[in-house]
Amino acid sequence: MELKRSTGPLPRFRRLLVVSAAVLGLVSGSITLAQAAEPADVHGPDPTEESVTAPRGPFEVAEESVSRLSVTGFGGGTIYYPTDTTDGLFSAVSISPGYTGTQDSISWLGPRLASQGFVVFTIDTNSTSDQPDSRAQQLQASLDYLTDDSSVKDLIDPARLGVMGHSMGGGGSLKAALDNPALKAVVPMTPWHTTKDFSGVGAPTLVIGAQNDTVAPVSQHSKPFYESLPDDPGKAYLELAGASHFAPNTDNTTIAKFSISWLKRFLDDDTRYDQFLCPPPEGDPAISDYQSTCPY
Repeated sequence: MELKRSTGPLPRFRRLLVVSAAVLGLVSGSITLAQAAEPADVHGPDPTEESVTAPRGPFEVAEESVSRLSVTGFGGGTIYYPTDTTDGLFSAVSISPGYTGTQDSISWLGPRLASQGFVVFTIDTNSTSDQPDSRAQQLQASLDYLTDDSSVKDLIDPARLGVMGHSMGGGGSLKAALDNPALKAVVPMTPWHTTKDFSGVGAPTLVIGAQNDTVAPVSQHSKPFYESLPDDPGKAYLELAGASHFAPNTDNTTIAKFSISWLKRFLDDDTRYDQFLCPPPEGDPAISDYQSTCPY
């Protein structure tokens, strides 16, 4: 039996067919679980160090503003998406700003990630003072909007969703993953949360800390978060050398390189990006600490 991948706008139906085929195959003994696994849509040419550190990737990007008046559960935002859809459906990621921040503070990530082959939603929160758990709910609401109501919903594979966030938004991304086991990847950036135990998170998680963070010191936040996460299915801790809590608020090549590689690896199942995550980088002056459950 040959299971072919569709690139049309019916991902839920496609997954149903694959699961049904797997069940039939298990009964008949004609197909293995490995053969039944649905492949991701791989986007872009083979990656290189130059491609993952470039200001823009291979995809042209369009953007759409989403008014807070047109949505419920979060404060609107901006959707960035690739215009070339010939390679099939895209994974999607929502990104929350931090305390007192707006989407402008993390907007650089929108076109940079989208140009590598993702649909990216940089959101505003209901209030700039919303706490992490509220931001977690808003991240989920924004993903629901992306997949159910947005103008780009037919570009997205709803089985391949992730979250990112800065500061309280980073803490919110961890809580969102704790609440929603269907998420495939999490990238909290200089995260802040009063909860330190995220052992229930089931998504591969890249924690990005900053060596000189005095708002959410890594010893009290990023490192305990990382240490509490389960080793399986994968986790990593990246510490930015000499950086402050606000490093994610400006264009940062190190953040971009590892975020792109993490999302490619775990949202798209694209093992071509393993080379940038495993083994851990050595001799990079921009990194003061890197830990990982490598190999994945």
